[in-house]
Amino acid sequence: MSGPLRLVSRISVRLLAFNLLLVFLPVAGVYYLDTYERQLLDAQERAMVQEGRVLAAALSERGPLAARDAEALLMRLRQQSEARLRVVDAEGRVLADSARLGPKLEDDAAARVSPGRVRDDPLYRIGAGLYRQVEWLLGAASVPEPEPAGSATTVVATPEIRSALAGRYGARARASSGGRRSMTLFSALPVWDGGRVVGAVEVSQSTARLFRALDQTRLGIFKVFLASVAVAVVLSLLVSTTFVRPLRGLRDESRAILDRRGRLRGRFSGSRRRDEIGELARALEELTRRLEDHARFTESFAADLGHELKNPLASIRSATEILTEVDTPAERRRFLVLVEREVARMEHLVTASRELARIDAGIETEERRPVELASFLAAIVEGYRVRAGPGPSIDFTPAPEPLSTLGVPERLTAVFENILDNARSFSPLAGTVRLQLGREGAWAVVTVTDEGPGLPPGSEELIFSRFYSYRPGEARSDESHTGLGLALVRAIVEGYGGAVHAASRPEGGAVFTVRLPVA
Repeated sequence: MSGPLRLVSRISVRLLAFNLLLVFLPVAGVYYLDTYERQLLDAQERAMVQEGRVLAAALSERGPLAARDAEALLMRLRQQSEARLRVVDAEGRVLADSARLGPKLEDDAAARVSPGRVRDDPLYRIGAGLYRQVEWLLGAASVPEPEPAGSATTVVATPEIRSALAGRYGARARASSGGRRSMTLFSALPVWDGGRVVGAVEVSQSTARLFRALDQTRLGIFKVFLASVAVAVVLSLLVSTTFVRPLRGLRDESRAILDRRGRLRGRFSGSRRRDEIGELARALEELTRRLEDHARFTESFAADLGHELKNPLASIRSATEILTEVDTPAERRRFLVLVEREVARMEHLVTASRELARIDAGIETEERRPVELASFLAAIVEGYRVRAGPGPSIDFTPAPEPLSTLGVPERLTAVFENILDNARSFSPLAGTVRLQLGREGAWAVVTVTDEGPGLPPGSEELIFSRFYSYRPGEARSDESHTGLGLALVRAIVEGYGGAVHAASRPEGGAVFTVRLPVA
């Protein structure tokens, strides 16, 4: 990713989308106001119906309707009602209209609130525009038709009046001159006399004040919505910067630590952060450190092996050159034995090196099974007693309890045979190599002690290095010695999650300690 696309990451977009999803909860409140509005309109209509019923009941069973009686009744009800009340006769002519009896209570209440103040707010206009767009996309209901104009004495032939004069309840909603947000509700009920309809009562009331309150609520919710969007954007930018910037840094570092040939030329710098990204950075730092160590091990191993192979190759070349010049069979036989010995040495080096490489590459994937150490070590010691010639004896002391570890028996055999071979080669012929098995917490501990000269100072770790060889004069020489035996021991033991170390004993000799996890 480059150029402008780098400014927007996938994580940033997802964080913003998640925050905006939470922001749209107030929008759900706006749509809930539509349901609340319908409930309020239903409640207002029921109140109007109750007023109409009271007025119709007061005018019923009194003979033909008279304008004077209707106006007198409306005068008594006027101060108790916020609705407009009209009485019509059986012909639909208006007999009385509360609008002609003085200012209405609703108008007094409306006068205290500026009708256009909420809808004139720029934020309200923006929100209303968005709302209308959503309504258009969702298919909104049609707008009620405007209220017809007419004087108080005009014959009223509206649908609700016709229904009331037919003996039924009539109702209708009409848009006032203020548009949809200034709607007027009409309810009409019949007036009865002797089982026949002698007129009708119409109750009408504007929803302007109700809608003004709802518009004020909508405006408040829209302000909360805008503030929430702003906060969501700021938080998303902050959070995405917190996450995306260090992740991009890790990405750039990952590209920089490899050269064109795919070799490591550095490592991750790590991080002091205490969060998961810091843990990831430190894990990558440790990973590259181990890869760097492994690459260095591989390169140095190849170099060391090549160096070790030079000596036998040089001996073989010298011997073959001299063979062309010697004449006696004895001399030729002596140089042929030298060549065979150096070839065998090279075979040991190559075999041990290949085994060490196989252990380093695949010991973690080998199928392991429980190995009971007491019987396992006893079998190794018995094998020495059967096949070994003159030399130090081996004394084995098992643990007082059964101990097992997970591993491959052939690998563990190589571990302890290499250590025992090393101990026997340094011990005097009449000496004793002691092998002891014990337990320390979650570890099975095997110690091998000899009676040899011990380790030279400072070589406790060096002896486990590849091709390291320390053979004092009193140690018995082994022509097949490659200097890889103890390196194999450490590779196997550490591959099984254990540890091995060596030390000199105060009373003489060396002690090797192998720790393996108890199964």
